[in-house]
Amino acid sequence: MTSDDLLARHRAVLPSWMPLYYAEPLELVAGSGRRVTDAAGRTYLDFFGGVLTTMVGHDIPEIREAVERQLRTGLVHTSTLYLIRGQVELAERVARLSGIPDARVFFTNSGTEANEAALLVATNHRRSHQILAVRNSYHGRSYATMGVTGNRGWSASALNPLQVAWLHSGERLRGLLARLDAADRVDAAVEDLREVLATQTAGDVACLIAEPVQGVGGFVHGPDGLFAAWKKVLDEHGILLISDEVQTGWGRTGEHFWGYQAHGVTPDLLTFAKGVGNGFALAGVVGRAEVLESVPAISFSTFGGNPVSTAAGNAVLDYLLDHDLQGNAARVGAILGDGLRAATAGLDQVAEVRGKGLMLAVEFVHPGTVEPDAALTTRVFEACRAGGLLVGRGGLYGNVIRMGPPLTLTEDEAREGLAITVEAIRASILA
Repeated sequence: MTSDDLLARHRAVLPSWMPLYYAEPLELVAGSGRRVTDAAGRTYLDFFGGVLTTMVGHDIPEIREAVERQLRTGLVHTSTLYLIRGQVELAERVARLSGIPDARVFFTNSGTEANEAALLVATNHRRSHQILAVRNSYHGRSYATMGVTGNRGWSASALNPLQVAWLHSGERLRGLLARLDAADRVDAAVEDLREVLATQTAGDVACLIAEPVQGVGGFVHGPDGLFAAWKKVLDEHGILLISDEVQTGWGRTGEHFWGYQAHGVTPDLLTFAKGVGNGFALAGVVGRAEVLESVPAISFSTFGGNPVSTAAGNAVLDYLLDHDLQGNAARVGAILGDGLRAATAGLDQVAEVRGKGLMLAVEFVHPGTVEPDAALTTRVFEACRAGGLLVGRGGLYGNVIRMGPPLTLTEDEAREGLAITVEAIRASILA
């Protein structure tokens, strides 16, 4: 506890539905590279990166200097009613990197706003408020994005401005499709989509919104190729595909720059956020011009793509590409992922180690079942912190440890974090 009892002050003025990590919450006061320091002076290896947001690490000189250059001009904000050079330059780069032909980009402040904008565009383009979404998904905390979030723990309202029909995710551990092998799960998922369209919709569906790897859902993902199989059906009906890349974008999965690329398909709309700002508020939606131009009235984002955040975004992209952080995510992620799989292979309490690149998860269950063990997960979570490692939690049942370190993670740091995690798991199982 800090000397001025910050926790008590937090509870006195902030809502109770804003969670704090750990039995004794942390105040982080400094950071450098992949490490952060708390108010008591203890340093931790950061394997969660502000929920996968400090993508290239803390206090990166190139990013700090780019932001400071903009601050020295005296212009922090101008609004998008004026030309913003950094915004145009970043939009050109994002459009090019997106893989979407004839792309346009609209900047927002967060992934929630990006997904909200994508839904606005899709429903206007199709003149329908019918949406397909995926079970166990998370897309944001606003009215519409909550409506397409398939995780009850994050659905804070039963009210919904959209008419939503739900698809199976194709995950391997639970659900109707889990009993099938990967190839059969894709076929079953397509059959599920066709049945949902025939029975739960009026036909003129606007879009399917889906995460290539479900973030809050515990890094669950269906088989590669699932999006392509879905899109064949969607194209028969003119339904748009939105790929929510808020957590999977910018090379985090290692094998691809965007999560959708594992499926051999190009979405109509792509949303991005988190890592591109490396802590500065920056997000957006990119899509084909004919789709993104479907908004029939004036609209803009007051702070979206402002001079400071786009200065950071351009510097982040420079650093990301110059240092091949996608390649690093693949190499270092393999050390971490393979190490976790090997260390937990004989443990009945570990149902699955999954994920791609530096987007990894460990799911805990009661031995001999797939019944979630949230209590064990809590013990592992706290033990990692005690060992000097910060990780995340997630999953539909709160029984998943999530790891999303900065993409600059070194091999030595991966092995250090791996050793702490393995010890935390073993000690927690024996507790």
